[in-house]
Amino acid sequence: MKKNAGTLDRGFRVLAGLSLIELAYSGLIGSWGWFGIVPMLSGVIGLCPAYALLGLNTCRINK
Repeated sequence: MKKNAGTLDRGFRVLAGLSLIELAYSGLIGSWGWFGIVPMLSGVIGLCPAYALLGLNTCRINK
């Protein structure tokens, strides 16, 4: 599949995912924080399934 997340978008996803994972690990939020793995992996891979379903693309290379 083609990448559909741009550089800035990917950076925010990785940062948000790592933040949620850290908060869950430290016990400041519940176990739902482990779902931070989803945006983190989406940012690392550069592919967002929701963007694909909605037909969105923030990646300049694929345009």
